[in-house]
Amino acid sequence: MTAPIFSNHGCRLNAYETEAMKDLAQQAGLQNAVIVNTCAVTAEAVRKARQDIRKLRKANPNARLIVTGCAAQTEPDTFAKMAEVDAVIGNTEKMVGATWQGLAADFIGESEAVQVDDIMSVTETAGHLIDGFGTRSRAYVQVQNGCDHRCTFCIIPFGRGNSRSVPAGVVVDQIKRLVDKGFNEVVLTGVDLTSWGADLPSEPKLGDLVMRILRLVPDLPRLRISSIDSIEVDENLMQAIATEPRLMPHLHLSLQHGDDMILKRMKRRHLRDDAIRFAEDARKLRPDMTFGADIIAGFPTETDAMFENSLKLVDECDLTWLHVFPYSARQGTPAARMPAVNGAVIKVRAAQLRDAGDRQVAKHLNAQKGRVHRILLESPTMGRTEQFTETRFAAPQTEGSIVEAEILGHSGSHLLVR
Repeated sequence: MTAPIFSNHGCRLNAYETEAMKDLAQQAGLQNAVIVNTCAVTAEAVRKARQDIRKLRKANPNARLIVTGCAAQTEPDTFAKMAEVDAVIGNTEKMVGATWQGLAADFIGESEAVQVDDIMSVTETAGHLIDGFGTRSRAYVQVQNGCDHRCTFCIIPFGRGNSRSVPAGVVVDQIKRLVDKGFNEVVLTGVDLTSWGADLPSEPKLGDLVMRILRLVPDLPRLRISSIDSIEVDENLMQAIATEPRLMPHLHLSLQHGDDMILKRMKRRHLRDDAIRFAEDARKLRPDMTFGADIIAGFPTETDAMFENSLKLVDECDLTWLHVFPYSARQGTPAARMPAVNGAVIKVRAAQLRDAGDRQVAKHLNAQKGRVHRILLESPTMGRTEQFTETRFAAPQTEGSIVEAEILGHSGSHLLVR
């Protein structure tokens, strides 16, 4: 008998949940199993999950193969029909101990091979606590799940359900526990992070949570927040950006496009001027702020002029870290029924956006020479600045520590220090 093998696809929240599932599987005593945690963000993500399943089955012919995650939630029949798959588990079920106990005891027979309930009926987010993952320096804490918005390109609400928030007290307690274990940085994560609190009594905002964490966990050196919707940023979060040096000066923005007509067709809640104004306001409050952003190339009906507006937005918001997504039609979304852009054109536009991103990274790296940064060590020779810039050390350091160092230059992809 062998310990379970886990394969994770997709976002940081999925990675967090994979770690939680490892704990649940271990507690249940599950053996000789392969678990694939899928992503549904694009049709390509689903294709890669199916490819991974076939590869893992070939490498592990005698193990039970279990599929879970967003693609399993939105397309359970797709995976149940694969000859390689033994069981399909929904996003709610994968976070419940009883599911893993049933798998460990081999309770799941043919009648229960698909365990996927209605995600829209879920009203709570499981507060499963883990000790962090990735490195011993940084831990991720899930504070929110699901999404109440219905962007026309996005299938994720049907994989994650409606927005649910973890109460502030639970979040604070977990962060205290992580700090006690030696973590120097905590990242707040969720599907639609800026909607945190809307379903809680008195409807607090994300800024309220950030300020509460920093006040009640004074020994936490660094707090970071993951992807946010800039149009939903509240006054307290802006105040934290301005006054709290322990809140890291790096924000990843869910922008998606730079053209107002496309943004409307996406059913986004902001216009290009809103994005530009937010970036300007945040940088006035915190001059060392850097931004990442998600941008989709080739959304249906996108003309050359509309695409140029996305390219210009990279400079107008002074974005540094770009996540470029070539548009991929997702069955079941309104955008999939809109007039498509030619695939070759999408590929060219995505490459242009990536080139723009490369130029922004080069500009950022060039500007750091001679500056002193506080760097969190993820390994003995690699760390990240407060702006999340990868930095390499010539001499080994103490993993997990925060050190001050002068930047000597860069390699083209990361900063260099002694």
